[in-house]
Amino acid sequence: MTTLTTLLATVFVLGVLVFIHELGHLLAAKMFKIRVERFSLGFPPRMFGKQIGETDYCISWIPFGGYAKIAGMVDETMDKDALKQPPQPWEYRSRPWIQRFLVVFAGPFMNIVFTFLVFWGAAIFYGIAEPDSGTGIGEMLEGYPAAEAGLQAGDVILSVDGEDVATWDSVTEAIRGNASGTVRFRIERNDSVLTIDVFPRMEETLLNGDIVTMPKVGILPEYTTRPAGPFRSIVIAGESVWNLTDLIVTSIFRLITGRESMKSVAGPVGIAKMAGESARAGAGALFYFMALLSLNLAILNLLPIPVLDGGHLLILCIEGVTRHEISTKTKLVVQQIFMFLLLALMLYVIYNDVTRSIP
Repeated sequence: MTTLTTLLATVFVLGVLVFIHELGHLLAAKMFKIRVERFSLGFPPRMFGKQIGETDYCISWIPFGGYAKIAGMVDETMDKDALKQPPQPWEYRSRPWIQRFLVVFAGPFMNIVFTFLVFWGAAIFYGIAEPDSGTGIGEMLEGYPAAEAGLQAGDVILSVDGEDVATWDSVTEAIRGNASGTVRFRIERNDSVLTIDVFPRMEETLLNGDIVTMPKVGILPEYTTRPAGPFRSIVIAGESVWNLTDLIVTSIFRLITGRESMKSVAGPVGIAKMAGESARAGAGALFYFMALLSLNLAILNLLPIPVLDGGHLLILCIEGVTRHEISTKTKLVVQQIFMFLLLALMLYVIYNDVTRSIP
């Protein structure tokens, strides 16, 4: 049953996110009256579908992906002989630079919009979780030093390393300022006062835009959920998308510069596992995971790498600056090279995924 839930959750998550992404390309192309030959959920072979106008809307057998086949767009899946002919009025190649740019950008943009809408809806229907003003422990992180040392949810922290604390910020500052290696907590539990020593774990974390190493003990404050109106929720959703984007971009930069190992990247196996866990936790957790994954996919797609949307945008920018179109042959060769490199990277990530899942 667990395996079935994981499989169905993975197909659902990827299906929805791919649909949203490709829908962006489709709607932008239709808006500019560029012909879309096929809009497919899944990769060939085609399972079933319906021809509406010039577009074949279909479901294909391989469920992990999808595409919008736009007439005249240089792509490794398209008829290379047809691309050698002069562009037709209904083709992507014949359209002004700004229209081509918007058609490509529309896919990642729709993924960003989806993330924003999920966060906005969550703020409206579930409210905003804000930390209480006191020093009560609301949640223990499993596997962290605090839980192993004996701290419990519901404990009220009175002092840290002999320093009295009245707010959660003061608790956090006292832990970060610890230099002895052991953090001494004096807590109140069921009308009793206890002293518990915790040896923190040093971890890298994002702080004010920088990755820093600091002690972590694994405790979270008590939270109170407060209702948020639709307009306040817009601000909150926007801030959430911005902060998460900053975190994702920082992580990508660390991977590129070698400050973080590629082994930490989750591939299909890791995504499937997280999708299954989220589905079992409930619809709210599943859609939150989808929102996070959607934003990750949007940002990764915008990287200036041929084959990805960002690669198409880079080529368009080069052509816009030089006012000279790069030859179709050159585009195809570059795409095929980077497709090979991308497949090699995917195999490496999948290998790491599988080895991590083996006990």
